[in-house]
Amino acid sequence: MIKLQVIGNLGKDSTTNTVNGKSVINFSVAHTERFKDSSGENKERVIWVECAYWSDRTAVGQYLLKGQLVYVEGTPELRTYQKNDGTQGASLSLRVLNIQLLGSRNQGGNGNGGSQTDGSNYNNQYNTGSTQPSVVPPASAPSSPVDDDLPF
Repeated sequence: MIKLQVIGNLGKDSTTNTVNGKSVINFSVAHTERFKDSSGENKERVIWVECAYWSDRTAVGQYLLKGQLVYVEGTPELRTYQKNDGTQGASLSLRVLNIQLLGSRNQGGNGNGGSQTDGSNYNNQYNTGSTQPSVVPPASAPSSPVDDDLPF
């Protein structure tokens, strides 16, 4: 099995289509990689991943909006096509099995869950293995740590 995991921001709002009677939500995720080149200069590279989420739960698409920080995982697929000049081209896409909403650029998108307007943290996770999307609450911290309980 080959599995690909990507964390990044959606480049545009998702679109929902029907192919052979099945619903597919299409979206693209941009992952920004920051690094230093051989001369020590800071560089940035954006890697785009085209994603297809085959599901009868098309309501998921309403949350996949431009700028949304997401975690997606799935199986990579190689797609070949013919370019306008007649030559063959290929692109890598992801057949999404799991989507987790992490926040948005406007919400800080720190990977620990975004903030809704009521101030509560959330992580929405959609997995093709279940019949309903589930909301995964963040782990709660202890209300007040006691010094005697600390291992150091």
